[in-house]
Amino acid sequence: MLKYEQIANEIENYIYENNIPQGTKLPTVENLAADYQVSKSTIVKALESLVLKGLVYQVRGSGIFVRKKSRNGYIDLNVMTGLTNSLKDFHITSKVLEFDVIRPDEELIKSLECDPNEEVYMIKRIRYLNDDIMCYEESYYKKSIVPFLTKEIAERSIFEYLTSALNLNLGFSDSYIHIELLDSKVAKLLDLDTTSPAMIFLQQLYLSSGQLFNFTKLTYHYKHVKFFLQSSSIK
Repeated sequence: MLKYEQIANEIENYIYENNIPQGTKLPTVENLAADYQVSKSTIVKALESLVLKGLVYQVRGSGIFVRKKSRNGYIDLNVMTGLTNSLKDFHITSKVLEFDVIRPDEELIKSLECDPNEEVYMIKRIRYLNDDIMCYEESYYKKSIVPFLTKEIAERSIFEYLTSALNLNLGFSDSYIHIELLDSKVAKLLDLDTTSPAMIFLQQLYLSSGQLFNFTKLTYHYKHVKFFLQSSSIK
């Protein structure tokens, strides 16, 4: 993790843990640089990343201020680093249904932009929000970039493992959302019937170098999830 990313995470955690209200002014760039003992340019990059996440906003000539956080229990669609980070105040657990190393089929080759002979981790999980089923998740990781992954890691936060243990620098994501009726297999896993609607969330995750390494498909339980989207600017 780069230094500015570490500082951005620390500022974000401070805001959440102390429930800092909207409109609270953050210390100046100069003061933050002195506190973290880094250059002003590093602090500027950290704050810019928080602006893009919708956590703070800048008023030219006045400073950086805390934005209103998402409503309690809403999944922030701006957060790409896993559901655990998006729902910090809730107990998120996972039940791993399948864990394997596979060769990609034609559809996965397109979604993950990988070679037909490339090894890929396949993980299928049920994610729970407290005791309620939140979603069914299928995730695929390039083994060339994520060299070590286990079922035990998959039962916790995979993204925390990627950033903390493997020190991967996550860059950006492409997300696609659509609504469809559940098929019988997934409906059974979510404890719903096949006439139930589901929001399907497809995500491709890239390293900061621009290298695609993860493709995930999330099928959400319509009764147990709510979503939140915050823009960083209006132009």
